[in-house]
Amino acid sequence: MAAARSALACAGRAANEAVSFVVFMVLDVLEVLLCVVYKVADYMVEGAWRPCYCSRSSSASAAGAATGKIVVSERGGSKVVSMLSATRLHLEDISDTLYTRPSLLACACAAAASASSSSPRLGRAAPPPSGSTTGLTVHSAIVQMLRGKVGVDGGGKHRPYPSPRWSDCHCANCNPADTDRLFVHVEAPPGTFHVAVFRSSTFQATYVPHRVHCWLVLLPGPAFGTADGAAAAEEDVLFIHGFISSSGFWTETVLPNVSREARARRRLFAVDLLGFGRSPKPADSLYTLREHVEMIERSVIDRHGVRSFHIVAHSLGSILALALAVKYPAAVKSLTLVAPPYFPVPRGEVGTQYVLRTVAPRRVWPTIAFGASVACWYEHLSRTVSIVLCKHHRLWELAFRVFTLYRVRTYLMDGFFCHTHIASWHTLHNIICGSAGKIDECLEIVRDQLTCDVTVYHGRDDELLPVQCSYAVKSKIPRAEVKVIDGKDHVTIVVGRQKDLARELEEIWDRKRPSNT
Repeated sequence: MAAARSALACAGRAANEAVSFVVFMVLDVLEVLLCVVYKVADYMVEGAWRPCYCSRSSSASAAGAATGKIVVSERGGSKVVSMLSATRLHLEDISDTLYTRPSLLACACAAAASASSSSPRLGRAAPPPSGSTTGLTVHSAIVQMLRGKVGVDGGGKHRPYPSPRWSDCHCANCNPADTDRLFVHVEAPPGTFHVAVFRSSTFQATYVPHRVHCWLVLLPGPAFGTADGAAAAEEDVLFIHGFISSSGFWTETVLPNVSREARARRRLFAVDLLGFGRSPKPADSLYTLREHVEMIERSVIDRHGVRSFHIVAHSLGSILALALAVKYPAAVKSLTLVAPPYFPVPRGEVGTQYVLRTVAPRRVWPTIAFGASVACWYEHLSRTVSIVLCKHHRLWELAFRVFTLYRVRTYLMDGFFCHTHIASWHTLHNIICGSAGKIDECLEIVRDQLTCDVTVYHGRDDELLPVQCSYAVKSKIPRAEVKVIDGKDHVTIVVGRQKDLARELEEIWDRKRPSNT
């Protein structure tokens, strides 16, 4: 019986690999065709060619000679790029997976060539191609994105990127009036009122809700938004959602189940990350780790006078949580990471490429791996999916409500649909893949320099990020407590067990702990 099962499993894996090879070969061809289609469509609608990552990279020296403003350095598998002008940009960490994603056929040819060259008969190494250089390179699309970011093209004219683009949704929820701050959901201790300022210019309301869905939530108090305004709360809690999600992932699940006793001493913050939900979605952003962290600082920590806080983060948000903990070691009181995307990189591997292949293995089964593969490997195909789903998200949400007779809440759909392709594409590569080398450093700092509690939750049935990711975190931080929940996956680790999670979080927040010094 065991032998039969083993043979059946081997046959299934072989079939999966064969079907996957054919499917992704077809998708490779489709990607090339869509590149041409979108080049023409962008030019016809927006009057300019827009950059994509299909074109060849330009050398750093050539890019610098052409503009006099590009500065490039290399660190591991990512490029650190800045553009110097009248408006100085901070250094940006750019993952090489944005522009180094070989097709399946190219990978197969490379593997065959490697195998043949390693044989004794053909063991001589091939000479390098003539004219090849070992200089640093920066992709032309990144150069154009940086030019658009400072609003200057090669001729010195101010030509900022249109936002939203023709392929994005133009509704008020997806395009807030305030583009300098994130959407922040705030819940204050009981007995205080909220002033909800909606994005609509024709409507404002003051009321006393339990949960507020608005652009800005103001709580009464002396000069709220400054350090003095936080005096009423002993400490705060910051909730960070994961990839293609929103603050609703927390505000519709865990926050309503936090007890009155826990609320009496804390403010609860849930943010929509840059490019997602009801937060700004700039078309000229590269959505780097620095940009995400700085927007959280500006919108929550600085604006609301946060001085001592706990962090609860899901999936991709765990990377941002670690970056915040490293930046504010004395302020962070506990770290709760739910399904963190941490993949230790084997020796000799390029971290960014290793994470890309691990998260997106180009397989048709399981289906979540297929979805991740399409999102990671195919820039134009994923843009097509974004046009179909995100640009028309109001239609899909209405259809779902009618189909379910308005009996099923759609907060997960709201988070899944409310983003742009530029935001999701760059965040996926620059945060998930590009942070491959940074997470190790962050975990080591948390281990050696912070004393805060670290708790990690993971669903045993998570097919997107295996439970080994959480155990790898514990191997870096021995004091971390890992809780593996049977029968739960990447989403149901929170959704469906929100009452239990809220109770467990309160226990974490109430623990007595030494201060970080």
